[in-house]
Amino acid sequence: MKSILILASIFMLLLSTPALAQADPGDDPDVPAAPIDGGITLLIAAGVLYGAKKVNDRKNK
Repeated sequence: MKSILILASIFMLLLSTPALAQADPGDDPDVPAAPIDGGITLLIAAGVLYGAKKVNDRKNK
């Protein structure tokens, strides 16, 4: 039981580290805090391809 508590504590510490290391976006309100255009496009494309594969698998079954 003690080892699970220690492992859970280490896991939570490792998960919180990136949030603490983020930089300040600055004072310019016209500059977005994070570039999301490229990543969102790739995620949408992957979702569409995954959905098309699922539909194709159901038709062939």
